[in-house]
Amino acid sequence: MKLQPSHFSIALVLALAVSATPALAHDHDHKGGIRSQPAKAVTAAFDIFHTKISTEGNAAVFHIAVSGKAGASKPARTGKLAGSKVFSYVWPTALDPAVVGFETKSGILAFAVTSHPDFDDTPLFDENGDGNPKNDGNVWHSHWVVLQPDDACGKGALKVVDIPEGGKPRLPKTWPGLPLLIDSPGWSPILKGQTLEVRVPFDDIGAVNTAGFDGVTAALRVNASVHNPLLCVANVFKVGSGDLSLPGKVNQ
Repeated sequence: MKLQPSHFSIALVLALAVSATPALAHDHDHKGGIRSQPAKAVTAAFDIFHTKISTEGNAAVFHIAVSGKAGASKPARTGKLAGSKVFSYVWPTALDPAVVGFETKSGILAFAVTSHPDFDDTPLFDENGDGNPKNDGNVWHSHWVVLQPDDACGKGALKVVDIPEGGKPRLPKTWPGLPLLIDSPGWSPILKGQTLEVRVPFDDIGAVNTAGFDGVTAALRVNASVHNPLLCVANVFKVGSGDLSLPGKVNQ
């Protein structure tokens, strides 16, 4: 499935793509990848100015740099699942979802780093180290997700693909048990100043070398009825390329 700009709010993307702000003084530290102009309308923690994927041995390094402090902004706790928010840094890719264990050609494979204080979707891991693996949703953590457009989320908006009742799709071994095409592999993000990086191992790193990518910051929303669609992309803060064309080239 080819990712089209209409999958997100076109008006928002166009508004964020235009900025007369000069390049940041530290831009020379972020070579290659996708370069973006700062946007005053975007919260600094989500104002992407550099997106990159590179490889080191059998691992891919997912990198995003923002105008402010990466990870500084998190959703407010609501005390309930329905209607709660998920803040995310996302790398949409041209990789086939089968590369990480989903059904082939099942949607748009994206790597994401998320925070959501109202639920925990990483049952195998204790991110905050308190001995309880079921209360860590607020800690920034990583996922693979498969996305598809669904107008039930808003015209042209994306959702994390739902698994219908009784459905038995191919799933990764670290699938967290939610009725979604989502994986919780436990790869820990490193947040340092303006940068966010995650090192992700692959069985076939060669597949990564040929994939295009983009960078997105966004808020997702759990449907008020907690039903299909379960998790919608509700608000796009910024798109690295400005047009979701997946122009990024690995190691370039």
